[in-house]
Amino acid sequence: MSESKDIFSSIVELPYNEKSPKINYKEFEKVINSRRSVRVFTNDNIPDNVIKKSLNNALVAPNSSNLQVWEIYWVRSLESKEKLIKACLSQPAASTAKELFVFVARPDNWKRNNKLMLDYLKNNKIKTKSVNYYYSKITNLVYNQGLFNIVGYIKKILIFIIGFFKVIPREPTSFSDMKVWSQKTTALASQNFMLSMRAYGYDTCPMEGLDSKRVKKILSLPRKAQICMVIGAGKRDKKGIYGKQIRFDSSMFIKVV
Repeated sequence: MSESKDIFSSIVELPYNEKSPKINYKEFEKVINSRRSVRVFTNDNIPDNVIKKSLNNALVAPNSSNLQVWEIYWVRSLESKEKLIKACLSQPAASTAKELFVFVARPDNWKRNNKLMLDYLKNNKIKTKSVNYYYSKITNLVYNQGLFNIVGYIKKILIFIIGFFKVIPREPTSFSDMKVWSQKTTALASQNFMLSMRAYGYDTCPMEGLDSKRVKKILSLPRKAQICMVIGAGKRDKKGIYGKQIRFDSSMFIKVV
């Protein structure tokens, strides 16, 4: 089987080697364990360089097919901020936040970003067959649902039949699947952002309690854009954490099979 046809199971050979740096795992655990959903923030400012670095850290999160179907809105204007606070039900995590960020999933941008990947491969003279085949053929087959989801319906039927005989990816075959796909990617970026802010000594609170239609209107987002979450950020107030972190027995969630 050729390299392009065996793309999922073959090891791609690229002329690139990146060394893995040594990590202080204790410091990483400190960041993980001290990250809390802070509901009340002080009036202390967050330095712009910390915010910009954390936003860039968000964008190095892993994402499906490297199509980066996310957008992050740093809401700075007072008028938009006041509207966003109301859209977040005026909860303290929004109303006391020094800065507010909206993480948006953009499943509708997959085709544009796929073109950016093809341009990157061409401009950097990356001629590996499997990589070029993936972005010129596979992504269009996987993510294109067609007008009125006609292509998606056809794929769903074909996948159902083929699935009796061989292993095959089952999704996405609809725009609903595309929304789930893009939300997973955007959630990874959100976590990167929150951990980065904690590493710099600041805190965050992810909010899903919001009026998504109003948030989209505030940001002038198109219909297919999806609100992932709003994140409030700042210095934690002494009243900002409502209680000890509660986690149920790990055996309920971690399964060894």
